[in-house]
Amino acid sequence: MSKGKVEVKIACDTVASLGEGAIWDYKNNRLLWIDVPEGKVFIYTPSDGKNAEINTGKTIGTIVPYEKNKVIVALIDGIYELDLETEKLTFICAPETPRVEGNKYNDGKCDAKGRLWVGTMDMNSVTGRGGLYVVSGNGEYQQVLKEVSISNGICWSLDGDKMYYQDSPLRTISAFDFNLNKCTISEREEVVKIPKDMGTPDGNTMDATGMVWMANWGGACVSKWNPHTGQMLQKVDIPAYNVTSVAFGGENLEDLYITTASKYMPEDKESLYPDAGKLFVCKPGCKGIKANYFSK
Repeated sequence: MSKGKVEVKIACDTVASLGEGAIWDYKNNRLLWIDVPEGKVFIYTPSDGKNAEINTGKTIGTIVPYEKNKVIVALIDGIYELDLETEKLTFICAPETPRVEGNKYNDGKCDAKGRLWVGTMDMNSVTGRGGLYVVSGNGEYQQVLKEVSISNGICWSLDGDKMYYQDSPLRTISAFDFNLNKCTISEREEVVKIPKDMGTPDGNTMDATGMVWMANWGGACVSKWNPHTGQMLQKVDIPAYNVTSVAFGGENLEDLYITTASKYMPEDKESLYPDAGKLFVCKPGCKGIKANYFSK
């Protein structure tokens, strides 16, 4: 395992209750991220250090890039298109229909054809009440997994033949055989097991060597895993107890952005992490890959 010290810096001083959903919009050189319970969308531009904010007025679960002035967001009651200039929300669909009372949409990413894979979970983390759904650009959707507890961490292998996914309480990274053309997953295999002392797996991303980077909720770190061997290759300590999502960004995709939460910490941890909830960045020594955009 790599033990070299990686310097972690604060990217911006915005403090989120539950920062999440980091994804690099490479076409516009900006990082998209969110504050889940506050319903806020953030647009961070490293070139000037500004962090623009839009309040959607609803609990938000994920965000993915779409067009220059538009993004796709998963709000508590469905999937919407958000105009970043007018702040207008346009409803697309509600994949979890009928809605499960107490559920919300959670982490999501787009595949290479621009379809949004997005999960749901119970807001009080009740086991098995969520699912995983796929949303096409025309608003059609299908459910692909049932009885999910906390749907998290979706990314794909470099060749596109595997989808890596996390149902957080299982403390594993699952690998599915992925068929892009048929939009199907099959043959689930647990390829990585996360030790309890490293917290719970949250968001993830893929680097340019095919390794999976994961945010460790309750573990104060991000970690790099080989999905072929199950081995942890690198661990980077983060000055926040609850680490929620990771995304490679910057001009050369060498910067790793990390979102965190300022709330939901044990009382004995709060004084130890005064910068919790902020957006952090580091250079872990590898590059990421370009994110997929939603496509209609």
